[in-house]
Amino acid sequence: MDARLDYFGNPVGGKFMKAIISANKGLAGSTLPATVQELVRMRASQINGCAVCLDIHTKEAAAAGESAVRINLVAAWREATVFTEAERAALELTEQACRMADGGEVTDEAWANAARHFDEDQLAALVAVISLINAFNRVNAIVRNPAGDYQAGQFA
Repeated sequence: MDARLDYFGNPVGGKFMKAIISANKGLAGSTLPATVQELVRMRASQINGCAVCLDIHTKEAAAAGESAVRINLVAAWREATVFTEAERAALELTEQACRMADGGEVTDEAWANAARHFDEDQLAALVAVISLINAFNRVNAIVRNPAGDYQAGQFA
């Protein structure tokens, strides 16, 4: 499958992608655990149907030492016993944020649960991770960037 548009190669698309990649650098040094960040990126990418982001983040998580069991169970995190309460809170917030267009909202309960596990700086980072992966997901899903060829560390 070929992408509909070489978004990175397009002057407008490339400029936009550089800007959101730069925004992603704002997470550097965040105390939000890298594991939580990757779980959130994987779950959002599953919900949003972004194969290329799912390819990237499952491989990055595996390269960072995440177990195959946890990677494979992200889609069914509610029924899985391998996630911490903090990870569950982050995944719930992610799902609600990704599904707002379906008539939902991020509930006060989901926010309060996340706030029990993460401090204010971590919550800010969590909101940023969710927002950024949604932007990446939208671009890649719209232009149908193909997945499968990513190598861990490729964009480092």
